[in-house]
Order: sequence, then C-alpha cells, then structure tokens
Amino acid sequence: MARYTGPVCRLCRREGEKLFLKGDRCFSDKCSVVKRGNPPGEHGQGRRKVSEYGLQLREKQKARRSYGILERQFRRYFEIAERQRGMTGANLLQLLERRLDNVVFRLGFASSRVEARQLVRHGHFQVNRRKVNIPSYLVREGDLIAVKETSRQMARFQELAQEAATRAVPEWLTLEPELMRGTVRHLPTREEIDVPIAEHLIVELYSR
Repeated sequence: MARYTGPVCRLCRREGEKLFLKGDRCFSDKCSVVKRGNPPGEHGQGRRKVSEYGLQLREKQKARRSYGILERQFRRYFEIAERQRGMTGANLLQLLERRLDNVVFRLGFASSRVEARQLVRHGHFQVNRRKVNIPSYLVREGDLIAVKETSRQMARFQELAQEAATRAVPEWLTLEPELMRGTVRHLPTREEIDVPIAEHLIVELYSR
C-alpha cells in the first residue's frame, strides 16, 4: 500500500500547526513549527488570500495527515460516516479515533501514530487476546487491547509502559500500564476527541 515517506515536519508546517507526527520531538524546541512557522517552499512566506474552498481543503488535509491516511481511504471513511445516524463530521472523527493504531497511540504504547502503525504491523498487539496486525482495524466498545506477552520484555515497551503510567488517556479508554493493556470503555463522543479539526468544513468540501 502506498504511503507518504517524505519529511513529516513539512506536513505540520504546511498546515501551520503541530500535528504531533514526530512524537517527543513535537514537544521540544526542535519542532519545525516552532523554529520555522511559515509553510514550506520558496513562496511559503508570501501572504495569500485563502478561498472558502482552500479553507475546506486545508481542514481535510489536516485531518488526513494527523491520522496518517491516504485520500482514497479517507474518502471511504467519509462515505461510511455519511451512512450512519447522527452528524456526519462527528461520525467521521469517531471512525478515525477507533482505528487500532490511534488507540495504541492514545493509550501511550507509542510516541506517535506513525510508530503505533509500525508496532501494530509487526504484530506486537492483541485485541481480545487475538493478534491483530491491521492498523485500520476498528475497535468496539469493551475491546481489550494489550501488548503481546512475548513483546512486553522488549526495551522499547518497557520504556513506553513507564511513560504511559504518567500520561492521561481519553475518557473513553481505561489504561492498566503495569499489565500493558487498555480497554475501550465506550465509543468516543465528539467532546472526547481533542483533535483541533473543524469537521463541518470537511463535510462541506465533500458535499460540493
């Protein structure tokens, strides 16, 4: 499957805010948004009036890049959200939050969604005691997500478990850092999703 392999800090600069794609680096002074806040490219420092379509497009790109999803897959999530009951934008964000790689990141078992995706693909996680290596797997209410027992002694997971014990997890998840596992208490509501995305602009873009 195709994926973006370029410098991820460039994506944050293009959107004009931190997307937290580089883990700990995003919280340090080395963050490219802090050092160079202007968009990349030779015309990045110029001022341009942004159209309504441009605002909608940037919001969609921000959401897509935050969760590390390509356009075709993102459009498929939107179509699923559109068929569900309720607000399409909130449904879309809920689907993105339910991805296994995002849940692993939210639980603190990875420093970024990029690392979470790699760890899931390498088979280090189980859902309800069964190995799942598909980052796009959608968790459900009551699901138990745990680091595979044979992976718990790895130095990286020992380090992440210590860090996870001091991190706050969203209200819709519960974390047991000493057992390296977490549970989906309930599906996330819009109020519990802290990504700075104006989802109504994405709905307007795809409704054109």
